[in-house]
Amino acid sequence: MTDKDFRLDGKVCWITGASYGIGFAIASAYASMGATIVFNDLHQDKVEMGLKAYEEIGIKAYGKAVDVTKEEEVKAYLEEIIAKFGHIDVLVNNAGIIKRIPMTDMSEKDFRQVIDVDLIAPFIVSKAVIPHMVKQGHGKIINICSMMSELGRETVSAYAAAKGGLKMLTKNICSEYGEANIQCNGIGPGYIATPQTAPLRERQPDGSRHPFDAFIVAKTPAGRWGTAEDLQGPAVFLASEASNFVNGHILYVDGGILAYIGKQPQ
Repeated sequence: MTDKDFRLDGKVCWITGASYGIGFAIASAYASMGATIVFNDLHQDKVEMGLKAYEEIGIKAYGKAVDVTKEEEVKAYLEEIIAKFGHIDVLVNNAGIIKRIPMTDMSEKDFRQVIDVDLIAPFIVSKAVIPHMVKQGHGKIINICSMMSELGRETVSAYAAAKGGLKMLTKNICSEYGEANIQCNGIGPGYIATPQTAPLRERQPDGSRHPFDAFIVAKTPAGRWGTAEDLQGPAVFLASEASNFVNGHILYVDGGILAYIGKQPQ
């Protein structure tokens, strides 16, 4: 085992939804290990924002507005990637949404939208890249799952259903294509401090923690929220040759939440 086993020199990595947040952090880590970065977002303004952010930290990324729930758009973008770079080595299915609505208040339309983005889209993109990976004799697919792949919680029925399905899609891709030297694994982030979760971490007028912030910190053995940077090492490992015999696994990066029953009441 050498440092080279973790390098990504010459690899072309497509990270969906990587204009900012977790996807941006993972792509930045891949670039630091020598990879070429390809990404997409749903809207062109987000793509432009991402390209500027990559440029500011010295990364020359290739991005385009692509709706990953639309099979024809995905196929067209993949062919563009292959034509430009010659191959694709790593796919990270990162793009996702969440709608926090009590189940009986949630419309069928909203439920289907979450399933479409968080489960159907990873199927569509993986289905597109797998033949190329089979042909070249190797490939890595990393699905961004969630603790909600294992646990339920009020108001996230669609998200939990989608992420539970994504966990099983991960295992099934492993089962079908492991013999072709394709490794498909998942990362299950815990509660990560991002701009989207910032309101849940704001201090109250009296200086106390937000109730949800206090709940998460108390439930996490690490005693803190995770950061997007906490996901970089696991993401590099699963994209690198160091993980060539790791397949069908969900790596939970959660500070220990899933291992913890919680503190005994005083």
